[in-house]
Amino acid sequence: MKTKININSIQISSLLIILLLYSCVPTQTAAREENKEVPEQYQNKNSDTINSATIKWKDYFSDPKLVALIDTALTNNQELNIMLQQIAMANNEISVRKGEYLPFVNVYAGAEVEKVGGYTRNGAVEQHLDVREGEEFPEPLTDFSVGLNVSWELDVWKKLRNGKKAAVLEYLSTVEGKNFMVTSIVSEIANSYYELLALDNQLIIIEQNLEIQQNALKMVKLQKQAARATQLAVRRFEAEVFKNQSNKFEIQQQIVEVENTINFLLGRFPQPIDRDSNNFIERTIHTIDAGIPSQLLANRPDIRQAELELEASKLNVKIAKANFYPSLGINAGIGLQAFKTKFLTSTPESLAYSLVGDVVSPLINRNAIKAEYKNANSRQLQAVFEYEKAILNGYIEVANTLSDIKNLKENYDLKAQQVQAMTEAIELSIQLFKSARAEYTEVLLTQREALDSKIEIIETKRDQFLANVKIYQALGGGWN
Repeated sequence: MKTKININSIQISSLLIILLLYSCVPTQTAAREENKEVPEQYQNKNSDTINSATIKWKDYFSDPKLVALIDTALTNNQELNIMLQQIAMANNEISVRKGEYLPFVNVYAGAEVEKVGGYTRNGAVEQHLDVREGEEFPEPLTDFSVGLNVSWELDVWKKLRNGKKAAVLEYLSTVEGKNFMVTSIVSEIANSYYELLALDNQLIIIEQNLEIQQNALKMVKLQKQAARATQLAVRRFEAEVFKNQSNKFEIQQQIVEVENTINFLLGRFPQPIDRDSNNFIERTIHTIDAGIPSQLLANRPDIRQAELELEASKLNVKIAKANFYPSLGINAGIGLQAFKTKFLTSTPESLAYSLVGDVVSPLINRNAIKAEYKNANSRQLQAVFEYEKAILNGYIEVANTLSDIKNLKENYDLKAQQVQAMTEAIELSIQLFKSARAEYTEVLLTQREALDSKIEIIETKRDQFLANVKIYQALGGGWN
């Protein structure tokens, strides 16, 4: 009866200790709830759920040579391959975390030899046994053992299981990070490709303008021979020719640099980029369906990545809090042990086993655990702000680009009228100059303005293509 009372007393004491330790656990800092609200529609846009982000990038880009470049980059790009290795490591981390809350089973085998001093406690015991048993104790003493050992931490507070869930979320986060990198690579190659086409067309315009200027120079020289123009006019026309010849080399250098930017993204050494620069101005541009802002939460990989990081941070707070609680562990072992190998199979004499259960809890000097708990709460707040920032950034990117597309269209239409007017003005200025009804400076100024207008309309067309690429990326397209 007394034994029963003692056992109950021990149980009650243990319960009181656990409750005391539990009461010492700090309460969680109030974490700011994430704000997922976005406007119902974009400014000056009707609500429509049709979204261009759902189009696969191979279908979105109609130029087969651009598609081939992107396809090569998604196989060879070094940054993307580095990210794939990070995904593999994150996947391995799941296995590590999963194994932590399962029992650890080890097999062991050992051999030992020991000689103790005769004037020690162990030595005296051995000598006493020799005298009492009448048989000499083995000296030196050998010991052979073989068996299994099991250790298992009972995941009472779900610390280990939450760690595994957090690892899964981190893995999914790296996958979304890879998707975001894919959208960036697709966008960068498309931007560089359209930049290259624009430079090719600018080079063609400069060469055409050079031909016009050289013909005008010949005309001025003839006018000088006929005493209808001066050497000043000749030198001014020559200077204009030299200026455009130097611009030609600048464009060629830009072409080389943009080509090598694409080559870098493709993971290869410099080589010519296969492209089709014909009819750049006449190319049609896709009509974009922006959908509704709430679709950004599902379509943009960076927003989904931030959301997964937030969920993982919440679990990490729970893990940090569980460190205040006692940990319960079980250790067990079973095997065979004897001082001679021939006795190892002699059971039950050689049989050895053990079973140990322990409860360990931090009691004094828990500053490190408290600090880590506070840091986990701070990291959760950081994740909330990162998530909200990703949503806000996504909405603003789409809103800005939609406005840019609208204004670029108006800009392009006016630029086209300007080019047409300046092209006609070149012919008029030359005719007027031949009939002595216009100064040579008017011819030079007209040619210069015509060249500038043609260069500008090419740049505007390029900006339209770049805006279409940017809106596709901003909406969350390009990774599927």
